[in-house]
Amino acid sequence: METVTAAIPASSVTVEEFIQTYANHPVYLPPRGPQLHAKNWQSEAALRMFLNNLTAEVAENPEKLVVYGGIGQAARTPQDARKIVELLLTLEEDESLLVQSGKPVGKVRTHAEAPRVLIANSNLVPHWATWEHFNNLRERGLMMYGQMTAGSWIYIGTQGILQGTYETFAACGRIHFNGDLRHRLLVTGGLGGMGGAQPLAATMAGATFLGVDVDPERIKKRLETRYLDKMTYDYREAMRLVLAAKDKGEAISVGLVGDIGDVLEQMLQDGITPDILTDQTSAHDPINGYVPNGFSLEEARQLRESDPEQYRQKSLKSMARHVGFMLELQRRGSKTFDYGNNLREFAQQGGEPYAFQINGFVPEYMRPLFCEGKGPFRWAALSGDPEDIRVTDEALKELFPENTHMINWLEQAQEKVAFQGLPCRICWLGMGEREKAGLLFNRLVREGKVKAPLVIGRDHLDCGSVASPYRETEGMLDGSDAVSDWPLLNLMANTSGGATWVSFHHGGGVGIGYSQHAGMVVLADGTDRADRCLSRVLHNDPALGIYRHADAGYETAQQNAAKFGLQI
Repeated sequence: METVTAAIPASSVTVEEFIQTYANHPVYLPPRGPQLHAKNWQSEAALRMFLNNLTAEVAENPEKLVVYGGIGQAARTPQDARKIVELLLTLEEDESLLVQSGKPVGKVRTHAEAPRVLIANSNLVPHWATWEHFNNLRERGLMMYGQMTAGSWIYIGTQGILQGTYETFAACGRIHFNGDLRHRLLVTGGLGGMGGAQPLAATMAGATFLGVDVDPERIKKRLETRYLDKMTYDYREAMRLVLAAKDKGEAISVGLVGDIGDVLEQMLQDGITPDILTDQTSAHDPINGYVPNGFSLEEARQLRESDPEQYRQKSLKSMARHVGFMLELQRRGSKTFDYGNNLREFAQQGGEPYAFQINGFVPEYMRPLFCEGKGPFRWAALSGDPEDIRVTDEALKELFPENTHMINWLEQAQEKVAFQGLPCRICWLGMGEREKAGLLFNRLVREGKVKAPLVIGRDHLDCGSVASPYRETEGMLDGSDAVSDWPLLNLMANTSGGATWVSFHHGGGVGIGYSQHAGMVVLADGTDRADRCLSRVLHNDPALGIYRHADAGYETAQQNAAKFGLQI
């Protein structure tokens, strides 16, 4: 018998009643508990995670359906969001919903182990893959920007990138500072969305942190969710706080309201050189994601609306100035790296010819993990009960007692991470580990140790799911940085393997024209069907990372291919 959770018939709540309760724009709320509203848990999982992306605890701007990353949306219009909800509530187990750049466009006949939702976002024929063409289509209501996990319904708030950021900072510490970031100052720009993970990741890694953002509301949100310790509008106060903490070896985080370029310029004038320097402003979108130097937020909004091309040019020049200061601090000794927002490319367009003398974070710190099939494994408790996440944390610690790095991470996360929306967790796991974890989670559901099914997904930033020459695939050993066959193969492998929903996007992380990437989510509902799908998908997904890097000539990946029987 595969029935594992109590469920009410879908007919007990009408579609209209459900929408009024959970999806009455702009107020979106994911249902919680074991009760079923859709016709099956596969559709219910997609429904809950779609609404979780848009709930005010998670989304940057529910009014505009923006989840994170400037204009990264979960649906194209409020009408499209409503229609997605209606269709998910009524979708059968032998149907799959098609979503084209945030708009539901049809259903196709499939089967019970096929994905319930097939999503494509922001994809353009290469010759037309520019921000200008995309923005023209967007203004006409023909497209939306899906970012990475915004349009694939598996964004889990700032925690979603937290461990990846922590792993990056920790790797920087291992390579440059003998594994000890105490008495080290880390400076960065951007505390919205993905950048908001930086302060907590830095302090968890042991560093003293200063983050700068022009928008005070973004900093306040990090305070409210306990990702940040202190906030100030005063540069001098910020410097006193972080320099005193650095001297004492205290891992505190300070958010400073200001322009990151101005702050770096002042640091140079004051002779203050951070130990580590990076940036996570939304520079991937020069019009909607970056505020030009010298503009208030309101002045920037007005210019963005009245003259977007002039705005873009001012952004590019500001990025060139910003990167120029980063380069000077690098020359003075800061360990400086690009954190994947395409800042270097736009700075070069704005007039900084040496922008790419700053290296990217993937070739510097993350590629060895990718060669092991490791990446950002994440899961959500559809019950809405934080206790279910505690149960999964403890179960993973028992499953992998030798993985002390993972156990340390989970214990810190239990203590320090505040949930946003449905309780979720992220934990970097590699080839072999992901499949074991997925089957374990399914058993927890089957045995009633958690109160409702769990969904397992990941960031698109993973070992084998992205082609992004200025980020995930920068500096590949064989020069295959721009080959995007790999994310397409990842998409097809996870679709045929039985993921619960899949997605293929263009432009996430670094902007239109610069990346293509695939996402997947798979359900653990305690059924035998889920066991089969979990086993296939959580094998295939990290295997693509090993295949991709082994093919590029990385010896570690080739060794892992042999270890896991992936050689052909």
